[in-house]
Amino acid sequence: MPADAARLTIDLDALAANYRLLRDTAAGAETAPVVKADGYGMGAAQAALRLWAEGARTFYVARLFEGEALRAALGDRPAAILVFDGCPGDAVGRLKAAALVPVLNSPEQIVAWTAAGETPLAIHIDTGMNRLGLTLAQAADLAAAGLNPGLILSHLACASQPGHSLNAVQLARFNEMRALFPAARASLSSSGGIFLGPDYHHDQVRPGLSLYGGGPHDRHDPRLATVARLEAPILQIRDLVPGDTVGYGADFVAEAPTRVGILGAGYADGVLRASSPRGGAWFAGHRRRLLGRISMDLIAIDLTGAPAAPGDMVELIGPNLTLDAAALAAGASPYELLVRIGHRSPRQWIGAQ
Repeated sequence: MPADAARLTIDLDALAANYRLLRDTAAGAETAPVVKADGYGMGAAQAALRLWAEGARTFYVARLFEGEALRAALGDRPAAILVFDGCPGDAVGRLKAAALVPVLNSPEQIVAWTAAGETPLAIHIDTGMNRLGLTLAQAADLAAAGLNPGLILSHLACASQPGHSLNAVQLARFNEMRALFPAARASLSSSGGIFLGPDYHHDQVRPGLSLYGGGPHDRHDPRLATVARLEAPILQIRDLVPGDTVGYGADFVAEAPTRVGILGAGYADGVLRASSPRGGAWFAGHRRRLLGRISMDLIAIDLTGAPAAPGDMVELIGPNLTLDAAALAAGASPYELLVRIGHRSPRQWIGAQ
């Protein structure tokens, strides 16, 4: 790897451990990984191949082209790949060609898919998110008309907040819909819902964020292993005197002699600009504060009192600075932080199949 580049190490052994934890937590339900957005930025192909080895047989993506790419990556493995976007426009042919299952979101999509004689049939029923999905009334009408889907699913809006009243409301609505389609398998919960308890597990759960190390309830969960480790090299070390400033806008002004390390990473590598000043870096056994603004290519950190030299690697996300903590410091979600790690940073996978 280039000596002056940030690097992202993706631990597929940790991914597998998280899968097993989620599978065991939802014992009795199928655990179907979500690998949309290139596996939350971790590599959909690499993640899916490792999870296949762990026993996963159903995968979810968001876009049709993601499903096509995943089918190619899995080769002749007989995985079920479902596409959250459903069957828009003239997508029937491409879905059929790649053996993808659209999660149908509207009566029009159901007509288009069934007119082509296609099965299996998966439908999305909106129980309170108010994004994609059939309304409760539409679902009831389709049930009365004899629709017989193989899978019904919905999505919790507030699963990351266990005490939110909407969770119970959505569960009750989903169970009502489940009674209308008694032959269908049912899937309601993603990562957060898995940890809400057995009532939310149904026949299938769809973990996403927690597979990749993000806590299910907006905070770090020590049961989950760290999958992503983003590190950057020290390019240069500078010594400031009181009154010296750092970076654009001169936002940081040294009040005392300060040793500064300039790192070869920035927001082009996925370190959100909003991470400063509350964010940090980990080096030589301690958390180091960020100094001044994060720029496209460089970050300044406080190395006062630390033994350091150009070329030393500094952790920006990892086991010592967790994904959830880094996201909180940036005022962002861990989902956003993961998928925005820039592809300029070379990736290496540990534990690939």
